Amino acid sequence: MSADIFDDKFFHREVAFCKVYSLDSKEKLEKLFLKNRISYYIEWQDKSFLQRMFSKDNSKEKSVFTICINEADVERARELVHGIESIKLRKNEHNV
Repeated sequence: MSADIFDDKFFHREVAFCKVYSLDSKEKLEKLFLKNRISYYIEWQDKSFLQRMFSKDNSKEKSVFTICINEADVERARELVHGIESIKLRKNEHNV
């Protein structure tokens, strides 16, 4: 995470924006963010056996991706990702 430093205080600007549950949706989201100049980074994690077993969408995907973006781009990104499957927007203290 990058941070701005002002008077010895750190201001982290990245927030966890969403979780993506399929590789196709992750690739769509990456292309969409690149096209619209939204910087991001991806945290990759494996789904546990129980998560895969009880998944509502019955997908065989083994990976979950957390997409983090700058908090200034959250509202614009929300509008862009509306309707893309396998994406769950995160809610946190930044009203994401």
